[in-house]
Amino acid sequence: MARTIVTPPNRLNFPKWRELWAGREIIYRFGQRDILLRYRQTAVGVAWVFVQPLVSAGIFAIVFGGIAQLPSGGVPYFVFSFAGLLGWNLFNNVVSRTSPSLLANQSILSKVKFPRILAPISSLASVVLDFLVALALFFVIIAVMGINPGWGVFALPFWILMTLLLGGGIGLAAAAGVVKYRDVNYFLPWIMQVLMYGSPVAYSLEAVPQQFLWLFNLNPITWLLEGYRWSLLGQAAPDWWQVIALIIVSIGVAFAGLAIFQRMERSFIDIV
Repeated sequence: MARTIVTPPNRLNFPKWRELWAGREIIYRFGQRDILLRYRQTAVGVAWVFVQPLVSAGIFAIVFGGIAQLPSGGVPYFVFSFAGLLGWNLFNNVVSRTSPSLLANQSILSKVKFPRILAPISSLASVVLDFLVALALFFVIIAVMGINPGWGVFALPFWILMTLLLGGGIGLAAAAGVVKYRDVNYFLPWIMQVLMYGSPVAYSLEAVPQQFLWLFNLNPITWLLEGYRWSLLGQAAPDWWQVIALIIVSIGVAFAGLAIFQRMERSFIDIV
């Protein structure tokens, strides 16, 4: 007769990968549902994915490029800001869509047993889809403008992976925190807004005064955006120390977020 031995979780209590693989259908179904709900009963549907970065990049080009006359590294300011928005929107959407994922699925969490981490993971499907659609639009624009990104474009998957790790770690911690502390729903969007203005999304590091440059160089989002602009526009490559620091920070944040999520997972049902 087969016996099942139940042991207490270890200190870190990381999820069992076999259970995650067995629940891959949940990721697919949740992701499919999120994509359908996102564009159902909208007048323009998936066109919102095109409209949002185009309008934002256009406003940045007018304000920062036209009025403020900030440098853009020798490329039109519109594509310069568009490239920055691609990286920022991916990071921001990962954080903002994973953080409420547990509350959005609370009716299912209380009735069906499955690894809870699959809920925030499934929210990445719509995020990646939006990013790929906007990225395809970006390549069409630079092709029309005759901009050649160069060999750096082959490093683009690396920047995407680092963005998913960094944003995913923050999103997992926020998803666990929002279950117990609903204040997270209020201050997280504010923090993301402050971080956007404190990162070179709509402006280059050349426009930053020298006395503040060290502060921007400590920001991991700066390292990401410099990498995106190198890969997409052929601008100056990030410093080697930024790449190494980005790898360390992104993996560290991902593991920290996973540890926080798993540590708080046992109390989800009692609170939700």
